[in-house]
Amino acid sequence: MKIALFGTGRLGSGMAERWLKGGDAVHAWNRSPDKARALESFGATAFQDPLATLDGVEIVHIILSDDASVDALLDRILERIPKGMLVIDHTTTSAAGAAARSARGDQAGIEFLHAPVFMSPQAVREGAGLMLVCGPASRVKKAEDHLKKMTGEVWNVGEDPRHAAAFKLFGNAMIATIVGGLSDVYAMARSAGVDPRDAHMLFSHFKASNSIDIRGKKMAAGDFSPSFELTMARKDVRLMNEMAGAAGVELHVLPAILQRIDQLIAAGFGDRDLGVMAVDAVSEAAAAR
Repeated sequence: MKIALFGTGRLGSGMAERWLKGGDAVHAWNRSPDKARALESFGATAFQDPLATLDGVEIVHIILSDDASVDALLDRILERIPKGMLVIDHTTTSAAGAAARSARGDQAGIEFLHAPVFMSPQAVREGAGLMLVCGPASRVKKAEDHLKKMTGEVWNVGEDPRHAAAFKLFGNAMIATIVGGLSDVYAMARSAGVDPRDAHMLFSHFKASNSIDIRGKKMAAGDFSPSFELTMARKDVRLMNEMAGAAGVELHVLPAILQRIDQLIAAGFGDRDLGVMAVDAVSEAAAAR
Protein backbone atom coordinates (compact mmCIF):
# COMPACT_ATOMS: atom_id res chain seq x y z
CA MET A 1 0.00 0.00 0.00
CA LYS A 2 1.17 3.53 -0.72
CA ILE A 3 0.50 5.76 2.28
CA ALA A 4 0.65 9.53 2.69
CA LEU A 5 1.75 10.49 6.20
CA PHE A 6 1.39 14.08 7.34
CA GLY A 7 3.31 14.54 10.58
CA THR A 8 6.58 12.77 11.37
CA GLY A 9 7.08 13.48 15.04
CA ARG A 10 7.78 10.63 17.43
CA LEU A 11 4.51 8.80 16.87
CA GLY A 12 4.28 9.54 13.16
CA SER A 13 7.84 8.35 12.61
CA GLY A 14 7.06 5.14 14.50
CA MET A 15 4.05 4.53 12.28
CA ALA A 16 6.11 5.11 9.16
CA GLU A 17 8.84 2.73 10.30
CA ARG A 18 6.28 -0.01 10.97
CA TRP A 19 4.63 0.43 7.57
CA LEU A 20 7.96 0.45 5.76
CA LYS A 21 9.15 -2.70 7.53
CA GLY A 22 5.88 -4.34 6.50
CA GLY A 23 6.48 -3.56 2.83
CA ASP A 24 4.31 -0.47 2.42
CA ALA A 25 5.49 2.68 0.65
CA VAL A 26 5.34 5.94 2.60
CA HIS A 27 5.18 9.52 1.34
CA ALA A 28 6.16 11.65 4.35
CA TRP A 29 5.59 15.34 5.00
CA ASN A 30 6.28 17.43 8.08
CA ARG A 31 6.20 21.15 8.80
CA SER A 32 9.88 20.77 9.73
CA PRO A 33 11.24 19.07 6.57
CA ASP A 34 14.28 17.58 8.33
CA LYS A 35 11.99 15.33 10.37
CA ALA A 36 10.44 13.92 7.22
CA ARG A 37 13.83 13.47 5.56
CA ALA A 38 15.02 11.46 8.57
CA LEU A 39 12.65 8.70 7.45
CA GLU A 40 14.37 8.35 4.09
CA SER A 41 16.95 6.07 5.72
CA PHE A 42 14.08 3.65 6.39
CA GLY A 43 12.86 3.86 2.78
CA ALA A 44 10.28 6.65 2.92
CA THR A 45 10.05 9.40 0.33
CA ALA A 46 10.06 12.85 1.93
CA PHE A 47 8.24 15.82 0.42
CA GLN A 48 8.35 19.52 1.17
CA ASP A 49 5.13 20.17 -0.75
CA PRO A 50 2.09 18.65 0.97
CA LEU A 51 0.21 18.44 -2.32
CA ALA A 52 3.00 16.41 -3.93
CA THR A 53 2.82 14.06 -0.94
CA LEU A 54 -0.59 12.91 -2.19
CA ASP A 55 0.60 11.74 -5.61
CA GLY A 56 -0.41 8.13 -6.20
CA VAL A 57 -1.30 7.30 -2.57
CA GLU A 58 -4.14 5.02 -1.50
CA ILE A 59 -4.75 6.31 2.03
CA VAL A 60 -3.90 9.39 4.09
CA HIS A 61 -2.79 9.46 7.73
CA ILE A 62 -2.43 12.65 9.77
CA ILE A 63 -0.76 12.99 13.17
CA LEU A 64 0.01 16.58 14.09
CA SER A 65 0.00 18.65 17.27
CA ASP A 66 -3.46 20.17 17.63
CA ASP A 67 -6.72 21.27 15.97
CA ALA A 68 -5.18 24.33 14.34
CA SER A 69 -2.37 22.38 12.68
CA VAL A 70 -4.77 19.77 11.27
CA ASP A 71 -7.16 22.45 10.01
CA ALA A 72 -4.28 24.35 8.39
CA LEU A 73 -3.12 21.19 6.63
CA LEU A 74 -6.62 20.41 5.36
CA ASP A 75 -6.87 23.96 4.03
CA ARG A 76 -3.91 23.11 1.79
CA ILE A 77 -4.69 19.57 0.70
CA LEU A 78 -8.41 18.82 1.03
CA GLU A 79 -9.38 19.70 -2.51
CA ARG A 80 -6.62 17.48 -3.92
CA ILE A 81 -7.52 14.34 -1.98
CA PRO A 82 -9.34 11.93 -4.32
CA LYS A 83 -13.04 11.40 -3.64
CA GLY A 84 -13.77 8.38 -1.48
CA MET A 85 -10.26 8.14 -0.02
CA LEU A 86 -9.82 7.31 3.66
CA VAL A 87 -8.25 10.13 5.63
CA ILE A 88 -7.41 9.02 9.17
CA ASP A 89 -6.45 11.63 11.74
CA HIS A 90 -4.61 10.35 14.84
CA THR A 91 -4.06 13.81 16.37
CA THR A 92 -5.29 14.43 19.90
CA THR A 93 -7.83 17.21 19.32
CA SER A 94 -11.00 18.73 20.70
CA ALA A 95 -14.22 16.81 20.24
CA ALA A 96 -15.84 19.77 18.49
CA GLY A 97 -12.90 20.09 16.11
CA ALA A 98 -13.03 16.40 15.21
CA ALA A 99 -16.75 16.69 14.45
CA ALA A 100 -16.21 19.77 12.30
CA ARG A 101 -13.48 18.04 10.30
CA SER A 102 -15.67 14.98 9.81
CA ALA A 103 -18.42 17.22 8.39
CA ARG A 104 -15.88 19.01 6.25
CA GLY A 105 -14.66 15.69 4.90
CA ASP A 106 -18.21 14.63 4.08
CA GLN A 107 -18.71 17.84 2.12
CA ALA A 108 -15.49 17.20 0.20
CA GLY A 109 -16.45 13.59 -0.55
CA ILE A 110 -13.61 12.01 1.44
CA GLU A 111 -13.96 9.38 4.18
CA PHE A 112 -12.61 11.09 7.26
CA LEU A 113 -12.07 9.15 10.49
CA HIS A 114 -10.66 10.28 13.81
CA ALA A 115 -8.47 7.61 15.42
CA PRO A 116 -6.37 8.96 18.33
CA VAL A 117 -4.06 6.55 20.13
CA PHE A 118 -2.88 5.52 23.56
CA MET A 119 0.50 4.37 22.26
CA SER A 120 4.10 5.29 23.03
CA PRO A 121 6.60 5.67 20.16
CA GLN A 122 7.91 2.18 20.93
CA ALA A 123 4.40 0.73 21.06
CA VAL A 124 3.70 2.27 17.66
CA ARG A 125 6.78 0.55 16.23
CA GLU A 126 5.72 -2.75 17.78
CA GLY A 127 2.04 -2.47 16.84
CA ALA A 128 0.95 -2.52 20.49
CA GLY A 129 -1.34 -0.31 22.57
CA LEU A 130 -4.85 1.04 21.98
CA MET A 131 -6.32 2.98 19.08
CA LEU A 132 -9.75 4.61 19.33
CA VAL A 133 -11.88 5.21 16.26
CA CYS A 134 -15.31 6.63 15.56
CA GLY A 135 -17.38 7.34 12.49
CA PRO A 136 -19.95 5.76 10.19
CA ALA A 137 -19.98 1.98 10.57
CA SER A 138 -19.26 1.32 6.90
CA ARG A 139 -16.30 3.70 6.98
CA VAL A 140 -14.83 2.15 10.11
CA LYS A 141 -15.28 -1.30 8.54
CA LYS A 142 -13.39 -0.16 5.46
CA ALA A 143 -10.44 0.99 7.60
CA GLU A 144 -10.57 -1.80 10.18
CA ASP A 145 -8.08 -4.30 8.75
CA HIS A 146 -5.55 -1.55 8.04
CA LEU A 147 -5.88 -0.07 11.53
CA LYS A 148 -5.63 -3.46 13.26
CA LYS A 149 -2.19 -3.93 11.72
CA MET A 150 -1.05 -0.76 13.46
CA THR A 151 -1.92 -1.54 17.07
CA GLY A 152 -2.81 -4.16 19.64
CA GLU A 153 -6.46 -3.12 19.95
CA VAL A 154 -8.80 -0.97 17.88
CA TRP A 155 -11.82 0.17 19.90
CA ASN A 156 -14.74 1.50 17.88
CA VAL A 157 -16.49 3.98 20.19
CA GLY A 158 -19.44 4.58 17.87
CA GLU A 159 -20.62 6.77 15.03
CA ASP A 160 -20.65 10.14 16.78
CA PRO A 161 -17.61 11.96 15.31
CA ARG A 162 -16.85 13.61 18.67
CA HIS A 163 -16.43 10.48 20.69
CA ALA A 164 -12.92 9.24 19.89
CA ALA A 165 -11.56 12.70 20.72
CA ALA A 166 -13.59 12.79 23.93
CA PHE A 167 -12.44 9.35 25.07
CA LYS A 168 -8.84 10.24 24.31
CA LEU A 169 -9.15 13.30 26.52
CA PHE A 170 -10.80 11.20 29.26
CA GLY A 171 -7.75 8.95 29.26
CA ASN A 172 -5.29 11.81 29.28
CA ALA A 173 -7.27 13.48 32.08
CA MET A 174 -6.79 10.37 34.18
CA ILE A 175 -3.06 10.33 33.42
CA ALA A 176 -2.77 13.98 34.46
CA THR A 177 -4.80 13.35 37.60
CA ILE A 178 -2.72 10.34 38.62
CA VAL A 179 0.51 12.21 38.00
CA GLY A 180 -0.76 15.18 40.02
CA GLY A 181 -1.77 12.85 42.85
CA LEU A 182 1.61 11.14 42.82
CA SER A 183 3.29 14.52 42.96
CA ASP A 184 1.37 15.29 46.16
CA VAL A 185 2.18 11.84 47.58
CA TYR A 186 5.90 12.40 47.00
CA ALA A 187 5.64 15.88 48.56
CA MET A 188 3.96 14.33 51.61
CA ALA A 189 6.69 11.70 51.72
CA ARG A 190 9.35 14.39 51.81
CA SER A 191 7.51 16.12 54.66
CA ALA A 192 7.54 12.82 56.63
CA GLY A 193 11.17 11.98 55.88
CA VAL A 194 10.29 9.15 53.46
CA ASP A 195 12.24 8.77 50.22
CA PRO A 196 9.79 9.10 47.28
CA ARG A 197 11.15 5.84 45.88
CA ASP A 198 10.15 4.10 49.09
CA ALA A 199 6.75 5.82 49.04
CA HIS A 200 6.19 4.48 45.54
CA MET A 201 6.67 0.93 46.82
CA LEU A 202 3.28 1.25 48.54
CA PHE A 203 1.61 0.83 45.16
CA SER A 204 3.23 -2.55 44.65
CA HIS A 205 1.09 -3.74 47.56
CA PHE A 206 -1.91 -1.38 47.53
CA LYS A 207 -3.65 -1.41 44.14
CA ALA A 208 -5.02 2.10 43.81
CA SER A 209 -6.39 1.19 40.35
CA ASN A 210 -9.20 -0.66 42.12
CA SER A 211 -10.74 2.75 42.80
CA ILE A 212 -11.27 3.12 39.05
CA ASP A 213 -12.62 -0.38 38.57
CA ILE A 214 -14.92 -0.55 41.61
CA ARG A 215 -15.70 2.92 42.97
CA GLY A 216 -15.53 4.46 39.50
CA LYS A 217 -18.21 2.11 38.16
CA LYS A 218 -20.50 2.96 41.08
CA MET A 219 -19.88 6.67 40.61
CA ALA A 220 -20.77 6.51 36.91
CA ALA A 221 -24.05 4.81 37.84
CA GLY A 222 -24.84 7.44 40.49
CA ASP A 223 -24.44 4.96 43.34
CA PHE A 224 -22.95 6.81 46.32
CA SER A 225 -23.77 4.26 49.02
CA PRO A 226 -20.93 4.67 51.52
CA SER A 227 -17.93 2.44 51.89
CA PHE A 228 -15.61 5.40 52.60
CA GLU A 229 -17.90 8.04 54.07
CA LEU A 230 -17.23 11.58 52.92
CA THR A 231 -16.82 12.93 56.46
CA MET A 232 -14.16 10.30 57.16
CA ALA A 233 -12.45 11.01 53.86
CA ARG A 234 -12.46 14.68 54.84
CA LYS A 235 -10.56 13.87 58.02
CA ASP A 236 -7.92 11.93 56.05
CA VAL A 237 -7.49 14.61 53.40
CA ARG A 238 -7.18 17.20 56.19
CA LEU A 239 -4.39 15.14 57.76
CA MET A 240 -2.60 14.94 54.40
CA ASN A 241 -2.68 18.71 53.99
CA GLU A 242 -1.58 19.26 57.59
CA MET A 243 1.33 16.83 57.24
CA ALA A 244 2.71 18.74 54.29
CA GLY A 245 1.89 22.15 55.70
CA ALA A 246 3.70 21.49 58.99
CA ALA A 247 6.89 20.83 57.04
CA GLY A 248 6.38 23.79 54.73
CA VAL A 249 5.83 21.51 51.73
CA GLU A 250 3.40 22.70 49.05
CA LEU A 251 0.65 20.41 47.71
CA HIS A 252 -1.23 21.09 44.48
CA VAL A 253 -4.08 18.58 44.12
CA LEU A 254 -5.17 17.72 47.66
CA PRO A 255 -6.07 21.29 48.72
CA ALA A 256 -8.59 21.47 45.89
CA ILE A 257 -10.01 18.08 46.88
CA LEU A 258 -10.44 19.28 50.47
CA GLN A 259 -12.26 22.37 49.25
CA ARG A 260 -14.64 20.24 47.14
CA ILE A 261 -15.31 17.87 50.05
CA ASP A 262 -16.15 20.81 52.32
CA GLN A 263 -18.63 22.13 49.73
CA LEU A 264 -20.36 18.75 49.54
CA ILE A 265 -20.51 18.31 53.32
CA ALA A 266 -22.06 21.76 53.62
CA ALA A 267 -24.61 20.69 50.98
CA GLY A 268 -25.63 17.68 53.07
CA PHE A 269 -23.65 14.85 51.46
CA GLY A 270 -21.43 14.05 54.44
CA ASP A 271 -22.90 10.57 54.94
CA ARG A 272 -22.41 9.57 51.30
CA ASP A 273 -19.37 7.86 49.79
CA LEU A 274 -16.30 9.81 48.70
CA GLY A 275 -17.47 9.10 45.15
CA VAL A 276 -20.19 11.70 45.66
CA MET A 277 -17.59 14.19 44.43
CA ALA A 278 -19.04 13.31 41.00
CA VAL A 279 -22.64 14.02 41.96
CA ASP A 280 -23.02 17.13 39.80
CA ALA A 281 -21.65 15.53 36.64
CA VAL A 282 -23.55 12.27 37.08
CA SER A 283 -26.84 13.99 37.94
CA GLU A 284 -26.62 16.22 34.88
CA ALA A 285 -25.91 13.19 32.69
CA ALA A 286 -28.87 11.34 34.19
CA ALA A 287 -31.11 14.34 33.55
CA ALA A 288 -29.96 14.43 29.92
CA ARG A 289 -30.92 10.75 29.54
